[in-house]
Amino acid sequence: MDTILEMRGITKSFPGVKALDDVNLRVRRGEIHALVGENGAGKSTLMKVLSGVYPHGSYEGEILFNGAEQRFNGIADSEREGVIIIHQELALVPLLSIAENIFLGNEIAPKGVVNWPETFARTEALLKKVGLREKPTTLVDALGVGKQQLVEIAKALSKEVKLLILDEPTASLQENDSQALLDLLMEFREQGITSILISHKLNEISRVADSITVLRDGATVSTLDCHAETISEDRIILDMVGRDMAHRYPERVPQIGETLFELENWNVYHQDHAERHLIRDVNLRVARGEVVGIAGLMGSGRTELAMSVFGRSYGQNISGTARLNGTEVDLSTIDRAVDAGLAYVTEDRKSLGLVLEESIARNITLANLPGVSARGVIDDTAERRVAEDYRQKINIRTPNIFQQVVNLSGGNQQKVVLAKWLFAEPDVLILDEPTRGIDVGAKYEIYSIINQLAAEGKGVIMISSEMPELLGMCDRIYVMNEGAFAGELAASEASQEKIMSMIVSA
Repeated sequence: MDTILEMRGITKSFPGVKALDDVNLRVRRGEIHALVGENGAGKSTLMKVLSGVYPHGSYEGEILFNGAEQRFNGIADSEREGVIIIHQELALVPLLSIAENIFLGNEIAPKGVVNWPETFARTEALLKKVGLREKPTTLVDALGVGKQQLVEIAKALSKEVKLLILDEPTASLQENDSQALLDLLMEFREQGITSILISHKLNEISRVADSITVLRDGATVSTLDCHAETISEDRIILDMVGRDMAHRYPERVPQIGETLFELENWNVYHQDHAERHLIRDVNLRVARGEVVGIAGLMGSGRTELAMSVFGRSYGQNISGTARLNGTEVDLSTIDRAVDAGLAYVTEDRKSLGLVLEESIARNITLANLPGVSARGVIDDTAERRVAEDYRQKINIRTPNIFQQVVNLSGGNQQKVVLAKWLFAEPDVLILDEPTRGIDVGAKYEIYSIINQLAAEGKGVIMISSEMPELLGMCDRIYVMNEGAFAGELAASEASQEKIMSMIVSA
């Protein structure tokens, strides 16, 4: 099998940080090549170098594609050669149709006027290739995340893709959509299309990859041939983090106390459609020192429940009783929920959890400004002291606390969100997909923080789409389906099969 891509000696620096240090990558034609590593290892930076986001001259080293040296000065240059990248944050315009999105910037307009019949016909053919049955005129806003991902792939196919780069394509997808996307990649492989897959989900890598390149701290650690030998997940983890991780989840001896937080007959109606009864008669309790999980498929109502509890930030006509330490509490606004002792780590850290253009220090103190203020004026020295304390305490990897959060890796951004709420000193912490899009090493660190919170007598409610994570971390698991709790399992009796059985039979 011949080589379609070779990147030699790629070195890329930012002020104060060497993101890539003499990285080498070789991809064979027609294979699925996985690129793995911890957050901050340099995976996305390397792909931005390849696709021209970081233009030639801003890095050292050389890129050979189809045997010829390439000096891409922008995405348009790489796309002309058939190198197409699909970023984790999808680049679609919600209020345009599927057809308009697919050919945006690449319109079929031979005389300056869009040929709509031809546009729609080609769109239908592309949608058929990726397994979508929607009409070309359907607005992208009306599609779920899984289908939007397929529209992005159809867009790539419209540009005669030779090398398809997918950055965390399944991070926001439920299991069925993830499997369908991986099946599609394998179909493309049969058609001779080469793919580079960046993913933290090692089970997906093991399933589809022909080769695996591991990056650590901006350098190439290893390239593994999946057909020459059996590559275990433990082997990949060892190369990624530089140490053996015999246990994915830190050990904890639960010390569960009295009931700390309760919901009784909690009901929520849809944010925009008052007739839709979204959350139905939910009863929930969490004790001091307990980690309680909420399992369920995407759309089961887990996030809507969490947001409705946290200051009614989602839903309308909300009813039911919330108690903290046996006393009814007012959770009618976010301020009141925080004052009552609740914190909520959102699943969407970039849009709802952080102010990306602000510094680490400003983000960490945001939920507890009185803690760094005197007479309504922020004490900059106190703010820096608090931020530096949390940087060290939870190992936020950054040169300094003045770094803009937008420049951090996903795992370190998530640690900043956690630090923000830890500084608010809550009694109950609601974690919504706390490790989504985060590598195995950073996950372990966040799990350790969760265990520490439980050891301090806090109550933790953990929502996750990864059942092994719930089974590995939680003392008790509620199973949610269609807005209601279908059952409850103690950790000692829980299994993926039992959880799925509860969901299906509810």
